[in-house]
Amino acid sequence: MNLSYPSLLLMTLVSAFNLSAEQISFQKKLIKQGELLTYQFNYQWQDHDQNQQSLAFQLPQQIIFDRYRNFRSFKNEIAQQSIKMALQRHFKKNPISGVQIQFEANNKSLRAKIQSKDKLKANNVYAKINELEQELTKEYLKKSFYHQFKTYDNIQAIKPDHARIANESVIDLKPIKPLILEKASIKNIRKVSNYILAFIQSIPYSTLESRITSSGAGFSPPLKLLWENQGDCDSKVTLTAALLRTLMPRINMALIFIDNHALIGIDIVAEADDLTITLDNVTYVLAEPTGPALLKLGKVAIDSEQAILAGHYSVEKFHIKP
Repeated sequence: MNLSYPSLLLMTLVSAFNLSAEQISFQKKLIKQGELLTYQFNYQWQDHDQNQQSLAFQLPQQIIFDRYRNFRSFKNEIAQQSIKMALQRHFKKNPISGVQIQFEANNKSLRAKIQSKDKLKANNVYAKINELEQELTKEYLKKSFYHQFKTYDNIQAIKPDHARIANESVIDLKPIKPLILEKASIKNIRKVSNYILAFIQSIPYSTLESRITSSGAGFSPPLKLLWENQGDCDSKVTLTAALLRTLMPRINMALIFIDNHALIGIDIVAEADDLTITLDNVTYVLAEPTGPALLKLGKVAIDSEQAILAGHYSVEKFHIKP
């Protein structure tokens, strides 16, 4: 089999023709309407065709500051202490005769020390503790807007639950929907997707911390990203998913994570030169929300394409709720 690859010169020339996103202006202003306080957001940017675009909308101050107010970077030692106390409460409320249990938690793990003359009963208690620990861990992560995930190379880690945060942010972004639809008709999925992509690509970028080691440090939920007018690639892909779900509630999507980067996939008919992935018989056309390169739906950066073609990615479905 003969495989041909573009020369380094050709790749360089192709890259040279990628336009850089430009946010022409960004303003936010507090508006008082009686007792109601809202912020007016005004954006201007240059799109993929070098046309100037604008978007202005208002969001209530309370929603901006209250939504995900308690979202913090994940601290394993705090999680272990919380789970430890929950286990202690459980066994205090449900004591087991002939068994003494002590728990120790550090910044890495939780340990249980069991004393009992009945070896079978002690083994059963260990099994019960393990079961409860898994349940309590899931509950703690859910409460904290995190979840467990596995990288393409089978590394287990904990990261923000991007799909859930995007889905729960839809209600906050609904005031923006009619304003966007004035600019790009929902009847043309590519047009509205490219409008959103150029808008988010033009928002200033902040560097992504490692998902495996950062424990969510640097991640901004959608409203925080809009407020701060900057975000890393995980934050931008979450905002993109939330906005597209707001605009197109019946379109299936997927969040694609590669090393230190994130893409979004949209379940629409692919064009000839689109980069796609297929999962469970669904084909997703890929897109790069991060910027600063202005890339339309179906086009991604060379590094991203290489990672996708090598299979070095993991996927989270962002599908329609049944």
